[in-house]
Amino acid sequence: MNQNRLLSQSQIVFLYIGFSLVYISGLFIELMENDSAQHASMAMRMALNDDFFNIYKGENPYLDKPHMHFWLAALSMKFFGINHIAYRIPALLSLALAAFSTKKLADLLYGNENTSYVASLIFLSAQTIILSAHDVRTDAVLTGFVIFSIWQFVRFIRNQNVSSVILAGLGAAFAFSSKGLIALVIIGFCVFAYLLYSREWKKFFNVKIIIAAISFMVGILPILYAYYNQFGEKGIQFILFNQSVDRLTANGFEETSPDYLFFFHTLLWAFLPFSLAFYLGVFEKTAFFVKNKFKRKEGVEFLTLGGFWLIILVFSISKFKLPHYLNGLIGVLSIFTAAYLFELFKKDEIKKIRILYIIQLVVIFAGILGAGLITYYFIGITDIILYVVCIPIFIYLVIKIFRKENIFKKYVFVSLLFAIALNVYLNTQFYPILTQYQGSLRLAEFVNDNQVEKDKIFMLKGYEPWAFDFYTRRNTPRTEEDTLKKGDYLVIYDEDLKNLKKEYKIIDRENHFRITRLSLKFLDPKTRPKQYESIFLVEVLN
Repeated sequence: MNQNRLLSQSQIVFLYIGFSLVYISGLFIELMENDSAQHASMAMRMALNDDFFNIYKGENPYLDKPHMHFWLAALSMKFFGINHIAYRIPALLSLALAAFSTKKLADLLYGNENTSYVASLIFLSAQTIILSAHDVRTDAVLTGFVIFSIWQFVRFIRNQNVSSVILAGLGAAFAFSSKGLIALVIIGFCVFAYLLYSREWKKFFNVKIIIAAISFMVGILPILYAYYNQFGEKGIQFILFNQSVDRLTANGFEETSPDYLFFFHTLLWAFLPFSLAFYLGVFEKTAFFVKNKFKRKEGVEFLTLGGFWLIILVFSISKFKLPHYLNGLIGVLSIFTAAYLFELFKKDEIKKIRILYIIQLVVIFAGILGAGLITYYFIGITDIILYVVCIPIFIYLVIKIFRKENIFKKYVFVSLLFAIALNVYLNTQFYPILTQYQGSLRLAEFVNDNQVEKDKIFMLKGYEPWAFDFYTRRNTPRTEEDTLKKGDYLVIYDEDLKNLKKEYKIIDRENHFRITRLSLKFLDPKTRPKQYESIFLVEVLN
């Protein structure tokens, strides 16, 4: 048994091709409301108006997330047009950077190329990362620059390269410019955990680290200028302090979860298909470090485990918690998990891997059954691609499950193959049908197909059907009912239509459902109609 290989070279190539198919297929899914379509419409405004230093949500100044994600998306739209593929391209490139940086950081920490390839593939397989590539928000860009910066900082500590310290500072700056101080928390705690165990403080705190500080300051200047330009000193104070502190304390935000274990159980789905292996590894490696009183040992690293514990504890005390906050940490978790699986492999821990494999088979067959039920009850067979691509991958998955092979290698390969099979199915079959239940999208399609005068279309104040804005390629003005004139068109929900005082004629009516909040009642055809609200396009008659 080759103790240095969990995946063969041909398997690695095959899996990278498979994940390329997953991520590329996600480019073609129509945007989902709220955040993804909202962010796309905000970037679209920048591109249409050639105004990159003022950021708006609808018609209101947006004092929340930093500009980097919006800048990259807007620049992509300037090159490739206003469409959802262009919007997603920067996110896809950022995740490619993250996968590459994860591999390179694993190379530095473990010096085993097969371990680093497995870490990179585990990163690409994580369900939350795959979702972030098509349900695009700020997190994909954040993820890429965070793990890139950590890699460059460790590279600098190891080799003292000036280029590494410059890139580390710039990576941290771009990560900060994507989501604020949360990026520096992740980078800082991971580097601190590395230094805490390696004791290489002098290699970090020397005159060269000043270069990192300078490159960081230079890197954040565009963001600071943008905030000052639009919001003055209040904007500078917000991005340097208030933005992250307010989320930590839920000041100005609705408290999302008082559960201190929120992120621990969120990882069960977010880090699929390797979440259980990760948790088993965390338990064992934490016990190892405690038992050895954190004495330095050759060939052992603490960055991944220490970084996880420091960051997750800070995140867990936050009163404003969302699952995608974990995305910036996934690269580090992937390296930890790959290294732990290699340790089981080298020690021939057959009982542990059998338990993990049996549980994984339950997850896999539940996923296959779920895909079958969704096909039968919800989407039907609507695309020949289901046969051309999806079914052969699932068949190959089942064949690999029942083929006699080394169980350690089979666990890793089958788990990664399952992530590919399931997400190719979701991206090519499920999500394209699901997005059609967004009434705002269907209403935009009606406007485009029937050449309705877009300059005469309005919405009521406070409306947020962002998919309508993006797919009509126009930031629809929000207005009060009193300002509407004869011949104007109004996008309006059924609950407000009942109270509309103007005379009107219904031009189009669409069923609408918030598809990012799926429920069994919606998926069930018998109860689905009761889950809809209606969205209308009406013409004002007086």
